[in-house]
Amino acid sequence: MWKYDIRITALTFVIPILFLWPACAPAQGAKAPYPVMAPLEQYLIPDEKAEIALARSAAPASISDPAEVMVLRRDGYATAVKGSNGFICIVERSWGKATDDAEFWSPKVRAPHCFNPAASKTFLPIFLKKTKLVLAGKSKAQVLAATTSALEKGELPALAPGAMCYMMAKQQYLSDDDMSWHPHLMFFVSGNAVKSWGANLPGSPVIAGDDPEERATVFMVVAGTWSDGTPGPSMKH
Repeated sequence: MWKYDIRITALTFVIPILFLWPACAPAQGAKAPYPVMAPLEQYLIPDEKAEIALARSAAPASISDPAEVMVLRRDGYATAVKGSNGFICIVERSWGKATDDAEFWSPKVRAPHCFNPAASKTFLPIFLKKTKLVLAGKSKAQVLAATTSALEKGELPALAPGAMCYMMAKQQYLSDDDMSWHPHLMFFVSGNAVKSWGANLPGSPVIAGDDPEERATVFMVVAGTWSDGTPGPSMKH
């Protein structure tokens, strides 16, 4: 889902999105920072109320307060708070990244997302399936193979039009190089729609990246404020 450290030549800043773009290859000879999965306890948040609050911080309260909230438990994600607006807020862990990402096993990653109804039903299920595979002890190669198979066989739903999510949490930890990066929105579209959105062009606020493992183009638009209304960091460098 989220990837990071991708330089878009049409823009003047580095994009640290967790779920979308292929990870940059580590320097030749450099030791992989997270070669294997850490003990499960390192991925869990002991205080469930704290995880609920972090998940809800992905979007403004008007959206996240009536949303369903899922939390990670030892046997997978479970609904901790029922919602009424069709949104689902969740703190994704590192395996939301592409399987070739150097931080796929990082226990530090905390990426609050709040998916709208369309994404909750058709995009979030990919991450939930990956979570089940990870907790079952599968390798990265096995996670990719199983996810690919599920998509090809239609065991995972086709991406619905209008699928998007909020990532406006001030306490986001997207990677070791990008903790509280920028508040932003992400839009998920099947196929290659970069040109039709005018993405990655000089002056365009729309950033796009290919997400081949999840068979989508992901568009990102940076927001000016965090979910609590405080100003986000400047994009000028």
